[in-house]
Amino acid sequence: MEKLKRRGKTIGFVPTMGYFHEGHLSLFRRARRENDVAVVSLFVNPTQFGPSEDFKRYPRDMKRDMLLCKKERVDYVFAPNVKTMYPGGYQTSVDPGKLASVLCGKSRPGHFRGVATVVAKLLNLARPTVLYLGQKDYQQCLIIQRLVADLDFPVRIKICPIVRDRSGLALSSRNTYLDEKGKSAALALIKGIRWFRAQVRNGARDARSLEKGVRRILMKAGARVDYAEILDARELSPLRTLSGKILLAVAAYVPAAKRRNAKREVRLIDNCMMKISKGGSI
Repeated sequence: MEKLKRRGKTIGFVPTMGYFHEGHLSLFRRARRENDVAVVSLFVNPTQFGPSEDFKRYPRDMKRDMLLCKKERVDYVFAPNVKTMYPGGYQTSVDPGKLASVLCGKSRPGHFRGVATVVAKLLNLARPTVLYLGQKDYQQCLIIQRLVADLDFPVRIKICPIVRDRSGLALSSRNTYLDEKGKSAALALIKGIRWFRAQVRNGARDARSLEKGVRRILMKAGARVDYAEILDARELSPLRTLSGKILLAVAAYVPAAKRRNAKREVRLIDNCMMKISKGGSI
């Protein structure tokens, strides 16, 4: 990569855990369109999974993923194994700080330490000009932005819109765990988001009341709520009254398809952002 940069080439980089869907492909296309070289990493990172989470079951299909990269004209794919990324004796990690203490960081202890560490390693290896991330993992995006700023990585970050299917469900590799019952429950996430947007457009500004409303929608659909919180979109600090740039972040467990050795639930996340002026207008 350093040779390419010395030749004046710009490098667009998309870090992934594979099992690509249209959300990933939209990032590949943008990296390809906006840079001379497009690079994708494919690594299911064990350090961001908790002991009871789905690291071993996480969907993988290297052959399919490589064919999709070829179709999207990705120039380089970096697909290391665990021993390459974490050789014997490895013991250093990156503390993601305060932004990792809420939302997914609260319910998945250690998750963002694993994310921050592997992203730092990948940035050192790929040396990209631009890093492309998806908004669905919004808290992760903020943490990576902070990491890049604090540790002086010479890379720009572009956060790209959430890609959804026709029903509105945010695309995720974990959607493969869903059967019809699970998808019906999963759609409560976008239903809650749409309800929230409508309430805010109609003048609702009380954060606690809106959070309760979103939780009711999730529970009614059979989802087990992890969180439904309204926060300041820049600092992830809680709000009582909606103002400025706000984030509704939602995480819930929904029924998984019945498979041998599979868990009964899958955890999905979604979010939306709105901007409210000091006068209360949107």
